[in-house]
Amino acid sequence: MPLSRRPALFLDRDGVINVDREYVSTQEDFEFVDGIFELCRSAKKLGYFIFVVTNQAGIGRGYYTEQDFLKLSDWMCRVFSVEGVAIDKVYFCPSHPEYGVGEYKVDSPDRKPGPGMILQAVEEFDVDLKRSVLVGDKESDIQAGIAAGVAINFLYSPFGSERPMNSAANFVINSFADVTTAMSRLN
Repeated sequence: MPLSRRPALFLDRDGVINVDREYVSTQEDFEFVDGIFELCRSAKKLGYFIFVVTNQAGIGRGYYTEQDFLKLSDWMCRVFSVEGVAIDKVYFCPSHPEYGVGEYKVDSPDRKPGPGMILQAVEEFDVDLKRSVLVGDKESDIQAGIAAGVAINFLYSPFGSERPMNSAANFVINSFADVTTAMSRLN
C-alpha cells in the first residue's frame, strides 16, 4: 500500500454527532453529543480523514428536503470548523426502499447497512480501511462498516441499559475515549 493512503474516522450523524431526536432537520433541533469535537480533534491530530455517513430517510419520506439537509450540514460543518476541526465530506442517502416517496422509494446500496457511502469515500479520498474506524449508534451502521472492510467498528450506546446483547460491533462504548485509543493504536 502506498504511504500516501490515510485512515478515516467514519461517523454516523444522528445519535453520534448530534442527539437523535428523529428526523433532525433544523439548527434548533440539533444538539451536539458531548465529546464529539474532542474525538474529531484527536482524529485530525492522528492524520485521519473525517467523514459523515448518514441515512436521511426523512428526505425520502418527505419530512424535509435535500436543500434543508444541505443547509443544516453546511451549518454543522461550520460549527466543527469553529471548534478547530474540518469535516472532509458529508455523505448521505435520502432513499428508503419501503417508505420513500417518488424517486426516493428505491433500495440503494448507499443506504446503510449497505457500504456504498463508505466505499465512495474510499474511492474519492484513497482511504486506508485497514487503519480506519467507524462510530455508529445502530446495528445498520456497524453492518455497513463491516461490509466495507473498516478495521474497527464501534457501537455508541451512551445509556448502559440500552446496550445490545448481540451486536456485530468490535466494541460497544458509552463514551468516545475508547475510539481515540483505538485510532492511536491503528496509526
